[in-house]
Amino acid sequence: MRFVTPVLLAADGESGGFHPPSIADFFPAPFLFEGTMLEFNRMQLVRFVSAILLITFFVLAARRAKIVPGRLQSVAELLVNFVKVNVVEDIIGREKGHKYVRFLTTVFLAILFFNIAGVIPGLNIAGTGLIGLPVMLALWVYVMYLGAGVRAHGLGGFLKASLFPAGVPPFLYVLLTPVEFLTVFILRPATLALRLMANMVAGHLMLVLCFAATHYFVLEAAPAMKAFGAFSLLGGIAITLFEVFVAALQAYIFVVLAAVYINLSIAEEH
Repeated sequence: MRFVTPVLLAADGESGGFHPPSIADFFPAPFLFEGTMLEFNRMQLVRFVSAILLITFFVLAARRAKIVPGRLQSVAELLVNFVKVNVVEDIIGREKGHKYVRFLTTVFLAILFFNIAGVIPGLNIAGTGLIGLPVMLALWVYVMYLGAGVRAHGLGGFLKASLFPAGVPPFLYVLLTPVEFLTVFILRPATLALRLMANMVAGHLMLVLCFAATHYFVLEAAPAMKAFGAFSLLGGIAITLFEVFVAALQAYIFVVLAAVYINLSIAEEH
């Protein structure tokens, strides 16, 4: 049961019995450079492997590129065209959005590969399960949409359009401007990061719960309870498939919101 390993030990270090998953799964002990700024643990390893797999996938797809694409090239082109057509062109527009295709495609694919790590044997945890990586991605989006707005309108014009929406009676700005400030400069990046992390944490905990229960029922429970292991195993398989869907969905939601924020920043009136 590959998902059980992190949760088979109790908090006091004793083994045996059923021990449900906890947030401690996301804070593994370092196995390299412990006690230094270069501590390296399982979470860093998962992120490193995910990044290497992403780079390797596209290097191989590009090196073998043909006019009539093979399967690897077809998948790569499908992913890139999906972001280009269904996100960038649909939300920002073809003319204004072409400059953001590479950025948004990179964000989408990075999140997708980091998320999928949660269901890959040997990795078993999403690289986005700790807040650090989601925050970095959200800050990248934050800088991009603020920079896009300033380039489109100038600093003063962007602040005016963002904090003082057109068509609103001036006396309402007393209430509306603080809300707009919180939305544009704080809530957008915060919700991007928190939404991504929370979904990956919840998925991991459900997976570990199902497979830990299967381990317990099959190997440790009383004979009368062993049959329940089949139900928990089926639940684990179902949640694994669901997690693949959630991994892709969260990458899509993240990049769609990033495109929406960029579009709002460069729009003439928003």
